[in-house]
Amino acid sequence: MRGAIAAGHPSTAAAGAQVLASGGNAVDAAVAAVLAAFVAEGPLTGPAGGGFILVADPGREPVLYDAFFAAPTGSYGEVEDVVVDFGDASTQTFRVGPGTAAVPGLVAGLEHVHRAHGRHAWEALVQPAVDLAREGVDVNEAQAFLHTILAAILQREKAGRRIYGRPGRVVTDELVPALEALRDRGAAAVPELLPDLAGDLASYRVVPKAPLRVDFVGHDVVTTPAPSKGGTVVAGALAELEARGLGGPPGTAEAASRLVAALVAGYGGPAPRAPLTGTTHVSVVDADGTAVGISSTLGSGSGAFRHGFQLNNMLGELDVIGHEPIPPGERLASMMAPTLVLAGRRPRVVLGSAGSVRLAGAIVQVIASVVGHGLGVVDAIDRPRLHAEGEGVHLEGGWAPDVGDRLEEEGRPVVRWAGRNLFFGGVSAVELRDGRELAAAGDPRRGGAGTVVAR
Repeated sequence: MRGAIAAGHPSTAAAGAQVLASGGNAVDAAVAAVLAAFVAEGPLTGPAGGGFILVADPGREPVLYDAFFAAPTGSYGEVEDVVVDFGDASTQTFRVGPGTAAVPGLVAGLEHVHRAHGRHAWEALVQPAVDLAREGVDVNEAQAFLHTILAAILQREKAGRRIYGRPGRVVTDELVPALEALRDRGAAAVPELLPDLAGDLASYRVVPKAPLRVDFVGHDVVTTPAPSKGGTVVAGALAELEARGLGGPPGTAEAASRLVAALVAGYGGPAPRAPLTGTTHVSVVDADGTAVGISSTLGSGSGAFRHGFQLNNMLGELDVIGHEPIPPGERLASMMAPTLVLAGRRPRVVLGSAGSVRLAGAIVQVIASVVGHGLGVVDAIDRPRLHAEGEGVHLEGGWAPDVGDRLEEEGRPVVRWAGRNLFFGGVSAVELRDGRELAAAGDPRRGGAGTVVAR
């Protein structure tokens, strides 16, 4: 089927494109891509992950499937602090270990949406991931940087060192039996792979929800509701931009000033400082007009490995979930926000991002560039970004010099970055322009890829 897919890694996008080319729809392609990301993007997602899945079928109202983490009934191991050196961004402390693992819902979510919206057999969607795990994955430049800064987590155990200890190559053959179990038994295999969480997994349910909606430049923007905080930021920032205007062409000082004000409004004040977290996103649209966005995560990863995959550390992500005790079974908070822009009832753009608290701002900036300024998704993702944090603003390399000067005149301290950096998110976006023309873009900040399937 004709369609477009964007993802956080070329192998992830290729798996989805393969399914589209074989006649699968956008849901089939997205599910296959996320499963392949378990292999190609193992520090970011996997069988112990959680996520949000946004689906819009032609003629139906969009639905958001909450497959995010739930609080467990108890702790299942030790917790320790690991210091990660980000170079120019100094050091940050992460809470890791098996005791930080929350109850994962991602595989259950993938199975649920496949049953509700897919065409291909489940086994056919898992097989590309199995094949990829047998081969292993060459490390691209963006991955190499991520693996380096997260080495204290990824190589915390011998099991992690077997996978990530070889420069230039991720050795993934240990993951094959787990993927074969998912292929053969679906989500029922997860409690077998994670017996410590089996009781909590037995009571876990995927929850369909009505998305948040906001009007922006004549379009209907559909995004992620609670427990995501990110969707609220996206909706609030776009509403502020709609009210105040874009401030002129992209890249100008006035446009940057409007973006900063919109982001501050969306966050309900200055955004807090938060560490890099392991999130990735897949966006797909097909020729029938089905649109899918899936954001998934392991937090920043626990450094604890089972069956060739990493456990999540969501109970250690205190900057997002807070410090108060969470009742067993309650969903944890998130910043992830798969988002869909509709032109009438047709999908115009499907997108999502990595980047912790910064991901919502990245989504807003790409939407403003595509819908507000008429850029294609490739150019929109390539544009330099900004992030309002505390009382100041981070400016990615590539903004005109007068932009920083203008923001400083407004009383905002400015941190000027020398170049493009994964600090500013990792957007995966596809678009359907004029109801016919397809395009896809993965974010170069994270080694992403986009593919258009012409048949």
